[in-house]
Amino acid sequence: MSAIEYNQQSLSRALAALRTRLEGITVPEPAEEPPQLGILRTTFGLSAFECDILLLCAGVELDSSMAACFATAQGNPSSTYPTFSLALSALAEPHWSALNPSAPLRYWRLIEVANPSAQPLTTSRLRIDERILHFLAGCHHMDERLTGLVQPLAAVLAQVPSHAQVAAAMAKVWRASPQAHPMIQLSGPDESSRRSIAVAGCELARLQIYSLVPDHIPAGAAEMAGLVRIWEREAALLPAALYIDSDLVERSESREATLLTHFLEQVRGPVVLSARNRWRPLQKPVTTFDVPKPSTAEQSAIWTRLLPHAPGEVNGHAAYLASQFNLTAPAIGASVEEALQSGAQGEALGRALWDASRKHSRSRLHDLAERVEGTVTWDELVLPPKEKSLLRTICTHVKHRAQVYGQWGFGPAGRRGLGISALFAGVSGTGKTMAAEVLANELRLDLYRIDLSSVVSKYIGETEKNLRRVFDAAEEGGAILFFDEADALFGKRTEVKDSHDRYANIEINYLLQRMESYRGLAVLATNMRSALDTAFLRRIRFVVNFPFPEAQQRAEIWERVFPAATPVEALNVDRLARLLIAGGNIRNIALNAAFLAAEDGGPVRMTHLAMAAREEFVKMEKPSPEAELGGGNE
Repeated sequence: MSAIEYNQQSLSRALAALRTRLEGITVPEPAEEPPQLGILRTTFGLSAFECDILLLCAGVELDSSMAACFATAQGNPSSTYPTFSLALSALAEPHWSALNPSAPLRYWRLIEVANPSAQPLTTSRLRIDERILHFLAGCHHMDERLTGLVQPLAAVLAQVPSHAQVAAAMAKVWRASPQAHPMIQLSGPDESSRRSIAVAGCELARLQIYSLVPDHIPAGAAEMAGLVRIWEREAALLPAALYIDSDLVERSESREATLLTHFLEQVRGPVVLSARNRWRPLQKPVTTFDVPKPSTAEQSAIWTRLLPHAPGEVNGHAAYLASQFNLTAPAIGASVEEALQSGAQGEALGRALWDASRKHSRSRLHDLAERVEGTVTWDELVLPPKEKSLLRTICTHVKHRAQVYGQWGFGPAGRRGLGISALFAGVSGTGKTMAAEVLANELRLDLYRIDLSSVVSKYIGETEKNLRRVFDAAEEGGAILFFDEADALFGKRTEVKDSHDRYANIEINYLLQRMESYRGLAVLATNMRSALDTAFLRRIRFVVNFPFPEAQQRAEIWERVFPAATPVEALNVDRLARLLIAGGNIRNIALNAAFLAAEDGGPVRMTHLAMAAREEFVKMEKPSPEAELGGGNE
């Protein structure tokens, strides 16, 4: 006999005994308690009298003959329903407190009192709640009032060892306090990891888990209290835990944040609050676990597991991919699927995996920085040999950091020191941005330009918050971060004379700390090398100077500035090299001259370059370059 069948037979016998008592034929022997009724008694702390009231209300729904019994017992043909007066007169161990609003029957809404304001409470109709009726009969289903508000939660990625440890610790907290069930907060950068840990922790604690979207929390006090009560009852019956992702709510004094706070402070039972950053303090006990993304070794294992049938040389890329990209298991899976669908084989498949990983790591940075396409090559970059060699050394460090830090053991115990930081110093137009593009193209990494002048805020703490968002978003793909206009910070590093100076220096120190721990390459560009102190420079691994180009270098730039498809005629490179301007200005002049030539319908000539040069010098507020260009004659 199944458990459901046994419960139904026990329930039938209990109802038959109750009907005999109502008919007054004889006082029956106490019937065996139906298992589901026993669960309700234990879960909600019901007395024997309150359990009989539940049976009384269930009887009229489950046994059509009970209505006549109620009418006869109450001496009124129209009273075919249970009342509290009937319960007090016919049931054993009666007590008046059973229908108190704070008593279990009404507090947990196990029964409903029809129109208590229209007639005396004792003669008002009592009705069992539909969810409780089905539970009593052994049929489990979610309360229809919660349908659409909460949804079953499923894991989105396989457990890695570090996350399994958090899930076990989470379940241990709940097992240690089975009655109180303190709220659990999972804090970390990746929601999918937090969700999977929540699912695993609930499985260990033998709880189902459902998610509630914060937008579904009602604003009215009565409606919120009703939702809290119905959920708490449902959580006790299933049993279940509630998962709420606070990333969907702005961390501010917004209406949504206030509603979520009030809800969290009211609801009892097992609740998991998922948050990128720790939520504001609540007026209740909260146990917080930090949830990092899977470690580099764990990500490497995921790559290897998802590529079991790929050629051996592709599996060899797993450690390299994991060292460069900080992806979740779903993102790794999506990258593998996209690469395999391309049909590439061997080393080509390795490149396809790399490109797919770059794409799946971009999403969060788009709103914070400008992505620059790194199409410039080494041949297009004109720099002295010493500086060019230093840039190649930077590439070497980025390419082989996994081998040196990981396999060869040079990696420090903590994350600090793993980052590769560089300072590009030189006046505007000397090639700092172009050099960053060359590095991105060589390393096949995304390049994001961050304008520090827009990141720095006059409000204390806001600059650090903005920088944190940038670095956190960039961690997934190890992108090259190019902080342009870094003078916005360097110019503020001064001797501490007041609180503003102190906070300005804190902002710089925070930036340097994040650069040291960032797993990618971070580049600062400045025009103020002389303003930097030695303490600052000690924390930068590479310093690349971009000198003002000499005549020979300016000639090289002029020779390479025009694309191969651009028609040119009789250009005097030696004369053009006399112009004392940087590479950025040279490119501006070449571009403007090309438009002038297109308007004339012919190739680019010296006359076009002379006209464009005069306009550029006016913009730079410098004297017209007539002497250098010789009037611009052919």
